[in-house]
Amino acid sequence: MIEPFLPDAEHLIFVLILATGFDLLIGEPPTALHPVVWIGNLIGFFKKKVPATHKKTYGVVFALIVILFAASIAYVVLLIANLSFIPEFVVLLIEAYFLKSTFAIRRLLEAAMEVYGELVKGDLVSARKKLSMYVSRDTSQLTEGQVSSSVIETCSENFVDGILSPLFYYVIFGPYGLIGAYIFKAVSTLDSMVGYMNEKYREIGYFSAKTDDVLNWIPARICVVFIMAGSFLSSVLLKSKGLDHMGAFRCASTDCMTTPSPNSGYPMAAIAGTLGVRLEKPNTYVIGKNLSLPKTEDIKKAAEVIGMSSIFVVIIFVALIYIISNLINYL
Repeated sequence: MIEPFLPDAEHLIFVLILATGFDLLIGEPPTALHPVVWIGNLIGFFKKKVPATHKKTYGVVFALIVILFAASIAYVVLLIANLSFIPEFVVLLIEAYFLKSTFAIRRLLEAAMEVYGELVKGDLVSARKKLSMYVSRDTSQLTEGQVSSSVIETCSENFVDGILSPLFYYVIFGPYGLIGAYIFKAVSTLDSMVGYMNEKYREIGYFSAKTDDVLNWIPARICVVFIMAGSFLSSVLLKSKGLDHMGAFRCASTDCMTTPSPNSGYPMAAIAGTLGVRLEKPNTYVIGKNLSLPKTEDIKKAAEVIGMSSIFVVIIFVALIYIISNLINYL
């Protein structure tokens, strides 16, 4: 068993900072050593065994098994971290590695810049192909503006799902934050693999999709503040021009519920307002309907804002860990 203990602010902060350093400097772990890939492989196994009947019940059961599996990974890591003979710096490295695996700042920005690079070269066909690896929509007929919009949409949405939310649960779970991050990551991975509301996955993915909606509810809404801060930091530190910091709040206030998802509209509207552009998925939603579709250069601006927003997330969460830990110790 993991012995109960009060949050050690210094330890949790070092793990978060090291994990961020791993992400920014090294990027994603090899596939065979990536815990999220292990989670995905387990989901893939269950997807092959879907019964002909009772699909919704099956979806609940296998989702709970996947969540338990993910939590067990983090639990084992924490068990190892509590072994007295393991040097502290080794413990920090191990925990940081596993925490890093739950979020991906560098990979998210690289994906956006890959499509941006193709558009800068004037190769719209290659840009569409690159984009198709990151979005579920048909990209074969998208215009340059629609490709740019799609990149910015997925970048902003994944800021919540792939960065803010796992770190949010790392913080609020305190000393068991790694377990919280892995529970969220299991739900997020389930949603991405079976949460589609189509005929094939509607029943088996129902529980996963709804659970993902619940867990992302708070992060999706507080993301507006982080995007506003990221916009300001981009203007000051990166000299990005034409950003409207308060535009993020205004657009999120008016257009946050235009998407089918109860959560994805918030980050997309915030980034649309910051950039002063229209984001749209044909025949599904339009955000900032009175604005123009983004230009290629707006992809780079969006990546800069999301990058700065992510750094701000880490800074604020480090501060929160310190404050919460000291409050608990004081009480």
